[in-house]
Amino acid sequence: MVKNTYYDYFLLRGGGSSLTSGHAELVSASHNKEIPKPVRNDKYVSEAHINNKPHFTHAKRAAFTLAEGATHTPRNDMNTYPLPLGEGGALRRVRVKVAFTLAEVLITLGIIGIVAAMTIPTLAANYQNKTWNTSAQVFERKLDEALKTMNTQQVLAGYSSTAEFVGELSKHFKINKICNSDEINSCFADKIHWGKNDLEVSTENVKTAAGLGQHDWNSEAVGVQFANGTSGIIAYNPDCREQPFTNQFTGTSCIALLYDTSGFKSPNKDGKDLRYINVTEIDGHKPCSFELSDGTCFTIPFNADPLSVDECEQTKDELGIPHCDVQNRLWAGYAKVCGGTNKMPTINQLAALAKDLYGENVDGNGVLYATWNQDIVERLGVNTSLGGFYIFAGEPCDTDNLAYARSYTSFVTGGGCVMRESDVPGASESMYGVCIAD
Repeated sequence: MVKNTYYDYFLLRGGGSSLTSGHAELVSASHNKEIPKPVRNDKYVSEAHINNKPHFTHAKRAAFTLAEGATHTPRNDMNTYPLPLGEGGALRRVRVKVAFTLAEVLITLGIIGIVAAMTIPTLAANYQNKTWNTSAQVFERKLDEALKTMNTQQVLAGYSSTAEFVGELSKHFKINKICNSDEINSCFADKIHWGKNDLEVSTENVKTAAGLGQHDWNSEAVGVQFANGTSGIIAYNPDCREQPFTNQFTGTSCIALLYDTSGFKSPNKDGKDLRYINVTEIDGHKPCSFELSDGTCFTIPFNADPLSVDECEQTKDELGIPHCDVQNRLWAGYAKVCGGTNKMPTINQLAALAKDLYGENVDGNGVLYATWNQDIVERLGVNTSLGGFYIFAGEPCDTDNLAYARSYTSFVTGGGCVMRESDVPGASESMYGVCIAD
């Protein structure tokens, strides 16, 4: 039997002995004998041609492999191919050329173009956001290391001015340029986009710690350009305290820092290349930094200094604080920044934040085991080096030295009463407050 492959067709001229010598098995033993017809399962030579029908006939297509089938295109509805006769009984190969038409190519290119136009901008934006987030994480990790080293060496506290503090900081975290309060815009962009509503704010008047929301520090603001290309405005807390015998204290509560990972380059936007540490406002502006699903807007999270007993007693009625303990009141310090406990989140609002952060419902002080959304955590700008963070509510607990707060970690969140004192190592580093936005 003649073996055939896809696109190979063997044509015979019947009735004579002049068949291809390479296929003697098809030649009859006598000129007077009829060439036997192929058996029923012979798929290679048609019966019509064996019966000596000249010129054109049709042979059934041979079975083809999966790889061949991927490029195969039948040429007619009968799934057969016309076979011209060879000359001199020779076998002849017919190769069918298959190609796309110009219209098919143009339609395909058009579809590819539409898909690319829909996906490439999103992919580029995601890549840029990832770049900003990575830059911010690296910067804050190096800053934490520098401040921890200063704390361990007991050179973190005791400075009378921000410039003096920055001079020491530059020994532990390389700084290329320092600009005094009158020349801040030589180190930092003069306009930024601040808050969820993209408010354009000038940094020209940010000359003191009060311009970054720290009204009690009474220190000047200084512009800095770090060696890694990050620019910033920094203010120092003269009441900063060292805790050299614990590694849980990072020292970030000693500074307020607004920084831009891309320097003077755009977009200079909050939550993108623009980040912050302990900054609650810019030149009096407290825009919405994040919005809960119920529409309530809050400022960015911040650390606050505790109130002394005397200061607490003097302001407790104004701030809505029921009791003042013998201990310094950290919770009262957050209430003072917000302008009262009524401008701090409720227990249920902190649960609503947990829903947005973890993607699942949780009520009141309920516990939820889930993985948080890292993008939202980075958007909040909180320090997670201690494994998580707390946010105070504006509601006290029945016990005098406790206040309500909700904890957020990468795998669990829960609400309850926590200590309001400031003498817990690292407490001010992981406890945050937020205020209702303007």
